[in-house]
Amino acid sequence: MDGNGAGTGGLLTIGAFARACRLSPKALRLYDDLGLLTPARVDPYNGYRRYAPAQLERAHLVAWLRRLGMPLARIREVCELAPGPAAEAVAAYWAKAEADTAARRDLAAFLVDQLKRKDDTVMTASGTPVPRVPAPLTMRCAAGTDRGLIRPANQDAAYAGPRLLAVADGYGQLGGPAAAAAIEEFKPLEDAGPASGDLLAVLEEAARRANRAAPTADAATGCTLTALLRSGSRLGLLHVGDSRAYVLRDSGLFRITHDHSVVQSLIDEGRLTPEEAPAHPDRALLLRALDGGPEFTPDLQLLEARPGERYLLCTDGLSGVVAPEAIRDTLTAATDPEDAVRSLLALAHDAGAPDNVGCAVGEMEVARAA
Repeated sequence: MDGNGAGTGGLLTIGAFARACRLSPKALRLYDDLGLLTPARVDPYNGYRRYAPAQLERAHLVAWLRRLGMPLARIREVCELAPGPAAEAVAAYWAKAEADTAARRDLAAFLVDQLKRKDDTVMTASGTPVPRVPAPLTMRCAAGTDRGLIRPANQDAAYAGPRLLAVADGYGQLGGPAAAAAIEEFKPLEDAGPASGDLLAVLEEAARRANRAAPTADAATGCTLTALLRSGSRLGLLHVGDSRAYVLRDSGLFRITHDHSVVQSLIDEGRLTPEEAPAHPDRALLLRALDGGPEFTPDLQLLEARPGERYLLCTDGLSGVVAPEAIRDTLTAATDPEDAVRSLLALAHDAGAPDNVGCAVGEMEVARAA
């Protein structure tokens, strides 16, 4: 072996190859395990890996793609392509990455705006802070569900009232009753009138009742649940599963929930892209749901509403087949919540409606003086 780590036949040791391609031996072992960069030879006795100099080009490509943030599964696909198609694949990936960056930028803007809204003071012309008095709000609303074009029964449930929006997506043999029972547990909140500081506690307790009410005869039965409860200009949001909540503001449409699903966890880990998610075999598997079990951890957040905003709660029968841009345009163009619900259900039908569809829309407006 020479001083550069070359051995029999000009093969490089893993250490020499790592130095040449600027990848660590640990990374090389991982890429070997994943089939991304298989050594030219593995000693059958001691397991030592040796690489051919010709493999440096692929190693550099893998390293560059990782620096781009490309998931390992996608890198494997790109590495198997001819140079022309590989270039197209990298260009397509980067276009999506730029779009994702723009979406995160918009989300950051939403969070900044939301945090500023929680500041209960405003500055006078003289620079003196005074308590902010929010305009009294009310909420116009509408809700609807549709069986879709393929499913034999409708297992989605939705509700809309001046203070409460809620959607639930049932699954399993008793999914329909599970979703309906969950919504029923939330309807009394319409008249309960909790103070804004109690919104999250009230929502969580209602969700726990709904979880206990879930049918337990079928272990594979349950439902998702997303609910929005208003007290004045404050909104409490509760979320379990992969139904979603969006808000339409002047700056755009923002998703304000995070899916509790297997595919979303794979996306978060960089092992799956959003484009791959709809075709993933485990796309229907949930990490959290209302299923009557003892483990129950809903997401809870408090929002500050403004006049003119529209809030959408929907099941994945809509969000799974209709692009966010189409949802945004439809919500923007709708004359009122009833028109928005009708148009969104029609969008799902236009996209093939392979699943049940449920949605609830609320529009914030200044309350009229009595």
